[in-house]
Amino acid sequence: MSSQLRKDIDNRSISRDWAKPVEKESLAEQAYSSIRSALMRGQLAPGERMRLRPMSEKFGISMTPMREALLRLVVEKAMVIDGRGTVIVPELTLAQLLEIRAIRMDLEGNSAASAARHATSEEVDHLESLQERISICHASKRFEDAVHLNTEFHLALCSAGHLPITREIVEGLWVRCGPILSHLYDAGVPADWDPHPHIRIIEALRRGDENAARGGIQYDIEMGGRGLLDYVRKG
Repeated sequence: MSSQLRKDIDNRSISRDWAKPVEKESLAEQAYSSIRSALMRGQLAPGERMRLRPMSEKFGISMTPMREALLRLVVEKAMVIDGRGTVIVPELTLAQLLEIRAIRMDLEGNSAASAARHATSEEVDHLESLQERISICHASKRFEDAVHLNTEFHLALCSAGHLPITREIVEGLWVRCGPILSHLYDAGVPADWDPHPHIRIIEALRRGDENAARGGIQYDIEMGGRGLLDYVRKG
């Protein structure tokens, strides 16, 4: 066999293999990502039922990829299945919330300290822009929008730490506690936030102060989450 003929055969083999059957997996992935994001940003409430057929219709996809997306979230402990086989947004116990808070304080604290060393000016500017929008939401009592932006701030701070594995873990924790975030402002904006802890964190990042950045985000997680603790305790 000539070298040219062998090359032609090899090229035809490559051309046959480049297209992979990804449509179903892509649909499941997109549904998974959308639901996961909704969990993380407090758009789904504890106890909410994710019935397969209505969810499939809402996403405009068949039940097979929808089922795959929901089961993936169950495997990740972001959802649970009841006795009838319905996927449900889980309730969070006080012990679980306290454990998640402790882990977040550790990991997000490390990320903030790392951000004080490695964040670019553009990354810090982005954090400042998010906080400005949060303040506007507080002033106009648009607390649902404030919850969403608060999630964005925390994840952006993790990204600014340039610790991608840590950020991935933190994001998973936000997915777990996200369904109760709608209760973050049950008692309104804390009166003792002057200035807001996020502002202190931003100032620490601009100074390159690792300890202040770490302490700022830990204070924010502990004190800013008091409304969540109150809600879970009452439940």
